[in-house]
Amino acid sequence: PITHYPLPITHYPLPITNYPLPITHYPLPITNYPLPKMPNSLMYQEENFVVLETNQPEQFLTAAELLTKLEEIVSQLPDHDLPPDVQKFQSVTEKAQYLLNTSCNLDVGPGKYLQWYAVRLEK
Repeated sequence: PITHYPLPITHYPLPITNYPLPITHYPLPITNYPLPKMPNSLMYQEENFVVLETNQPEQFLTAAELLTKLEEIVSQLPDHDLPPDVQKFQSVTEKAQYLLNTSCNLDVGPGKYLQWYAVRLEK
């Protein structure tokens, strides 16, 4: 029986988008395959945000500034107007931090909106 393959492992291309493949698709033990590279952590740094608000020009805010803005807005809204997953938090700061980490918009009333998106600003 054949116990190895005639070409070096680099000559057996694997589709990069389908990692990990089912174990039956690997001709040699998985440890012989290069692991896909992790994305650069800079892609996930959320230091700056663009904020879109009803009847306001777009604003660029830091994470701390956006957190302060969300705290102000959350403190003015009744709890029943907040999303159910936000209502479980007791303090305004916890609610605002949860929104900052998990959402990108908040319903602030009929016909009004507040949206924020992480952006990377070039220096």
